[in-house]
Amino acid sequence: MTDLLKTSLNRRTVLQAATVGAVGVSPALRALVHAQGSDAPEKKEVKIGFIPLTDCASVVMASVLGFDKKYGVTIIPTKEASWAGVRDKLVNGELDFAHVLYGLVYGVHLGTAGPKKDMAVLMSLNNNGQAITLSKALADKGAVDGPSLAKLMAKEKREYTFAGTFPTGTHAMWMHYWLAAAGINPLSGAKLITVPPPQMVANMRVGNMDGFCVGEPWNHRAIMDGIGITANTTQDIWKDHPEKVLGTSAEFVKKNPNTTRAVMMAVLEASHWIDASLSNKMKMAETVAGKAYVNTSVDAINQRILGRYQNGLGKTWDDPNHMKFFNDGAVNFPYLSDGMWFLTQHKRWGLLKDHPDYLGVAKQINQIELYKSVASAMKINVPKELMRSSKLLDGVVWDGKEPAKYADSFKIKA
Repeated sequence: MTDLLKTSLNRRTVLQAATVGAVGVSPALRALVHAQGSDAPEKKEVKIGFIPLTDCASVVMASVLGFDKKYGVTIIPTKEASWAGVRDKLVNGELDFAHVLYGLVYGVHLGTAGPKKDMAVLMSLNNNGQAITLSKALADKGAVDGPSLAKLMAKEKREYTFAGTFPTGTHAMWMHYWLAAAGINPLSGAKLITVPPPQMVANMRVGNMDGFCVGEPWNHRAIMDGIGITANTTQDIWKDHPEKVLGTSAEFVKKNPNTTRAVMMAVLEASHWIDASLSNKMKMAETVAGKAYVNTSVDAINQRILGRYQNGLGKTWDDPNHMKFFNDGAVNFPYLSDGMWFLTQHKRWGLLKDHPDYLGVAKQINQIELYKSVASAMKINVPKELMRSSKLLDGVVWDGKEPAKYADSFKIKA
């Protein structure tokens, strides 16, 4: 049994603490007991949507390992075909929560990603672990990274097509940023299309795109199938970048606070479990590779989750900045600056016509106090600062300060 399993707050502990007046429990636990009283989760069974990607793992394992039952809920992982489908079902209430793109949640909240609805980011699910894949045909002509791609595109003029997974999502923003860092204007110098993650490899195989950005295992799958190469990982673009989040509507959080906490606890415990050992990672890979989840071979998943990379051109390396789900709690805190970054890129590329209230919007969406209460009860580290600073691929630093100035500072933009 892990330390987290021993110290985690479960419903029985909550009820006992409430019954005895919370004598002998920690201040954080007492605060949480007070917040949710002795009430059980309002909704016992919850549907959590996911897309077939390695980073759905914490949601899947929370269900498979029974962490959900520990907190008084039953998680029903619901496999979805596209991010647009996830969006629609979150908005209309068919899904209670989702493993979802950070930028999708922000896009729905502001109405730039289709229907508008107030949304909530409960926690980050993972850092890192996505990649930019270029076709083998491009690689054979010498385009194996950003600069060499730009050189080829300048030499051989034609329409070049690249794919992301959702217009306001993480992969579209990584692809835009990566192309622009190489001097390629993604709006005027290339065609950007949207393709659901599980369909990326098949579309590249038939020549529908020259490159794509997607989560694993589809980048490694392209190498295994001999149709693509890894030009860059997304951790090359931004070390420990935000990626998927546990998202829901603001309305759901308000109506079901106990259920929301219970689900967060179950997913946090699963996140900790995944990162706790090599054997846990391997068991996770075997589980999520199954037909009900990602539906691929285990060997498409179990290398890159350990940081064992190959680029499809003979190069192999160990990357310490591979996909992480917990990392002593550092992964899961919903930093305001993370959400704000996506807004700066939405403004940069014309998805937002005017500068939004960057900080105000992030404070509306990212459930900082809720996360703190849950993390404290589970004795998970919470950072003191609500912003974090990082230097991206092109040397530009993002720290959450002066977001409008940052958004306007790029030479290549809408």
